Amino acid sequence: MHEITQLRKGELIELSPLAEEELKESKHYNPDLAPTRLKDRTWTTRDVADLWLGLSVSIPALALASSLVALGVSPLLSIINVILGNLIILIPIQLNSHVGTKYGIPYPIYARLTFGTAGAQLSSVSRSIIGCGWAAIQSWVGGGAIAALIGIVIPFFSDQKATMALPGNPNVVIGQFIGFIIFVLICGWGAYNGMDKIKFVQNVGGPLLIVVILALFAWSAITITSTGHSVFDVFTAGNNEELIAKNGGFAFVYLAGLTGNIAYWATVALNIPDFSKMAKSQKDQFNGQMIGMPIPMAVCAIAGALFAQATLYKFGEASFDPTTVFYYVDNKIAILICSIGVIVATLTTCVAANIVAPSNGWSNLAPQKISFKKGVVITIIISVFVTQPWFIYGSGAAYIFTWLNNYGTIIAPVAAILCADYFVCKEKRVDICSLYMGNDGRYKYQNGWNWCAIIAWGVSFILPLLGNTVFAYAGSGRTEPNLLDMIAANGYIFSFIVAFVVYVALMKSSAFGDAAAKGFVSEAEHEEMTGEE
Repeated sequence: MHEITQLRKGELIELSPLAEEELKESKHYNPDLAPTRLKDRTWTTRDVADLWLGLSVSIPALALASSLVALGVSPLLSIINVILGNLIILIPIQLNSHVGTKYGIPYPIYARLTFGTAGAQLSSVSRSIIGCGWAAIQSWVGGGAIAALIGIVIPFFSDQKATMALPGNPNVVIGQFIGFIIFVLICGWGAYNGMDKIKFVQNVGGPLLIVVILALFAWSAITITSTGHSVFDVFTAGNNEELIAKNGGFAFVYLAGLTGNIAYWATVALNIPDFSKMAKSQKDQFNGQMIGMPIPMAVCAIAGALFAQATLYKFGEASFDPTTVFYYVDNKIAILICSIGVIVATLTTCVAANIVAPSNGWSNLAPQKISFKKGVVITIIISVFVTQPWFIYGSGAAYIFTWLNNYGTIIAPVAAILCADYFVCKEKRVDICSLYMGNDGRYKYQNGWNWCAIIAWGVSFILPLLGNTVFAYAGSGRTEPNLLDMIAANGYIFSFIVAFVVYVALMKSSAFGDAAAKGFVSEAEHEEMTGEE
């Protein structure tokens, strides 16, 4: 291998052509996982913001606030919860974006830097499985919109009484299930044909996304006023104390909701290099995300809270799922426009956030045998036959406590460990070539496993996970949450902090080898391997 293996142009670095040519014979390399060339890093602030607009505007995003309203939290406090959670998760998202933009590497390769070649597969697989779960949920939502669309001409598809039993749910609407299968196949087709399809969907979907949100706002406002209330009444409404007490009290419900809102983007906080590697500069990726994520998510929160409160005023119970609006509207033209908008909005998020990342993860298991396209096929199969969106997206409580909180608690340490390793331990110095050399490179650790990372990951999430599952408050018979319940309610933040501290302590200690064995690159070494372009 040549002494200079990477080239620098300004703040960005790429793998040198000679080094890349030599790596093509490595079993740890394939074109889908190769670093992005500088000439191909073309995304501007607007492109990044457009990506986040497409990612953000979706039915599950609307359900973040509506789920809290359904649990008894006031609409205003629910909106604040969503905004706060998104601002918190934006911190690790921005931090983990840096490496993608600077070195052009995707998430599975970034994970090798910290976890080792073998250990990266563990983190990639966990992220991929969660991505498949999200793909299933998004496809379930999109399937509901497809069912509503077809139901305009074939009423059977929107008949809520036509049901069948599936594992975890004895009353699955047949029309929505058929729509789910159709939608997940459309997502697979879009991802299979490459990243350019994502930008195409964003461009087509933009105007329709605005129509959908405006339509939901309009329906909610009309419904609210028809019950003798005003929109102002929604924002001054208080908590449902009886319902909150039933779910564990305000602190427990609100903090669990915050963890859920943080966890909503927890997977993207890991695989954000898959997208930031396309950015022209750090400024473009940073500003694009600051504009493109918090603002649309705040709008979605307001829309979701208004919808939930409107259903509370109208029907006596707050609905957490905004797709149920299709069953309250008689106008077929409105159903046509809104269902198409929901399909487009959900398709954008599903492909960009929940098909691409898992597919890269499966490819990372055996780069020479599993291409990105084969990874897409694997993702679709798992989404259809393994995950169960009709269960984990069956209620506001299931969505927040069962789905968001549990997976957020498990992968929060991964985000923390990646940030700690890149910024604190490795000080942003990376040997790109070694990331594709397996045990022949500097990131071999102990036979491909960085045990500092594995230990920090394991010890950080066990306690809150037990509090969310084995010793969960729901169904325990306890009259109020205990200390373990409160730790579980703060699962993401708790796991993140513990993992960060433990990992840095282990990496700075003499455990598991010296600095060289832990993949550290000195400033002098980094300069020797990096030439100027």
